[in-house]
Amino acid sequence: MGVILAILKFLPDDGRSRLSASSRKDPPMPRAWLLPRYAGYQCLTFQDVPSQQPGPGEVRLRVEAFALNWGDMDLMWDRYSFSFPELPARVGIEAAGIVDALGPGVEDLAIGQRCCTLPYFYGNRGASTEELVIDRRYVTPAPEGLSAVESASVWMQFMTAYFPLAEIARVGPGDDVLVTAATGTAGAAALQIGRYLGATMIGTTRFERNRAYLEAKGADHVVVPGAGDLAAELDAITGGKGVVLAFDPVGAGLIGRYAPALARDARICFYGTLDAAFPTLPIVDMFQKNAVFHPYSLFNYVEAPAMCARGTAFVYDRLADGTLKPEIDRVYPMEAYREAFDYLSQPRERHGKVVVTTGL
Repeated sequence: MGVILAILKFLPDDGRSRLSASSRKDPPMPRAWLLPRYAGYQCLTFQDVPSQQPGPGEVRLRVEAFALNWGDMDLMWDRYSFSFPELPARVGIEAAGIVDALGPGVEDLAIGQRCCTLPYFYGNRGASTEELVIDRRYVTPAPEGLSAVESASVWMQFMTAYFPLAEIARVGPGDDVLVTAATGTAGAAALQIGRYLGATMIGTTRFERNRAYLEAKGADHVVVPGAGDLAAELDAITGGKGVVLAFDPVGAGLIGRYAPALARDARICFYGTLDAAFPTLPIVDMFQKNAVFHPYSLFNYVEAPAMCARGTAFVYDRLADGTLKPEIDRVYPMEAYREAFDYLSQPRERHGKVVVTTGL
């Protein structure tokens, strides 16, 4: 001790400050994956970032897990319906974690409570991080009985499917619903929700091997379009009535093929571009059927408080009664975020969400 005091006596003030600071055990900085430019997930960088305090009406989560979505990949090429206000930015729409700080005015959540983020356009506050500050409006308690990984996986897929089926088209018994790319997480969610609502559900897939999976999820009919006459097959399934709703993330390659089998006053809820191209609308078919093309983004419904409340209540209730069940395909550690996108971007024989855990 005498030696240390003697050293301190002869150190200049700034030296004493550095020695004192180095002896303290400050908490480590949170780590995050950042997108430095619009060049896809391969350019993501993993680095320490400053910790942030929540402001008025905000919540800070110690993130346990966050999920990947197809839209993340479009966003990283600036091909999404929204763009980042500035770069670098974090990617990710849905996460689960523990509340560890509350901003002024937030009184309905508790420190230590597990919560989830609702899908929202997050600007520069994406979920690919160990610490997330987020507006209270986009935070909801984790569903009872679910792990952090499961809790991070439910809201995007189930709420994306809920609004078109239950609120926009209001499908029910006697209605035929087409779900394209039905093995995707939102497509599989639509099959489950549509069956619960009583509609006849038709799912498409590129591969015959997916038939049993889609039937288990709720498909009454599974169609593998190939090069065949998709509209004729749909007419046969519906007895000529046509489909009242097409829930479609595909894009240019499919809409013109099923459009002749639309029912009168049908609606196409278009929510993605798996074909990487916007479709040319089948105007003649739509004129003939008085059909509506609806560019659909879940964010618009999360931003509407009453509709968001109905959507979250539906998901909570259907998770509780077993109608909806989260399905996890693979879990990756935080350090393997790019590898998780490698896996997501390839054709898969397994289905469900791909989730990253932080280890916290």
